[in-house]
Amino acid sequence: MSSGDARLSRRRGQASNGATGSDSGQQQQSNEQELATKMLQIQSKRFYLDVKQNRRGKFIKVAEIGADGRRSQIFLALSTAADFRDHLGTFSEFYSQLGPPNSDTIPEDGKLKSEMMIKDNRRYYLDLKENARGRFLRVSQTITRGGPRSQVAIPAQGMIEFRDNLTDLLDEFGTDDGGFKGDLPDGRHMRVDNKNFYFDVGQNNRGIYMRISEVKGNFRTAITVPEKSWSRFRDYFRDYCEKMAECNEKSTTATSVPAESASPQ
Repeated sequence: MSSGDARLSRRRGQASNGATGSDSGQQQQSNEQELATKMLQIQSKRFYLDVKQNRRGKFIKVAEIGADGRRSQIFLALSTAADFRDHLGTFSEFYSQLGPPNSDTIPEDGKLKSEMMIKDNRRYYLDLKENARGRFLRVSQTITRGGPRSQVAIPAQGMIEFRDNLTDLLDEFGTDDGGFKGDLPDGRHMRVDNKNFYFDVGQNNRGIYMRISEVKGNFRTAITVPEKSWSRFRDYFRDYCEKMAECNEKSTTATSVPAESASPQ
């Protein structure tokens, strides 16, 4: 298939899309519904752009399959995919203005142009690079709090085609990620002795959460509480507050008994 050929199909659990059996099993476990897909052949690589939907909304999975069958993938919220589409246009224009490859002018790290996108707790690094095999756009996805990095590499000659196919999907499914539409509560801060506590409400592709951070000097720890469990946390804290109030009241009563009444007759 030439690089100009792209295939759009509606998939209802079919295996002809290049997905493995384990992918199908994971899809069933996560209750994901596949809405559409596009397949592109760019040089020796195949790329699948899959529009999926689960209980948290719609998103796009970008999968790269190399000539050796090796598979890598990244996930984009629809709004992030729209930003990526725009960056692809900018990178393509920059690439078109470059002269022929010259090994004497390649930067030490191979990077010709770089950009970064941030979506909730994910960061995406876009690097147009050049090496002995040619020029390509590497798209890396990371989690801000650490974790594995996933990435795909798009041959530079295919960036326009990739952008056009991504645009087709966004034109059909829009750029609305779904989820909560209102304004989230502002963050709060409190200081206790030499510690600072921060309460920050955020939203990602898994829903709304509260991050509670404890900061003491240069030391910071944090926990993330999903919104669905806030009421249980509230009940537990209220229960502990009531129990501690009772304990403090009993302790105060015991220590306030007059000395003469406590002395032997």
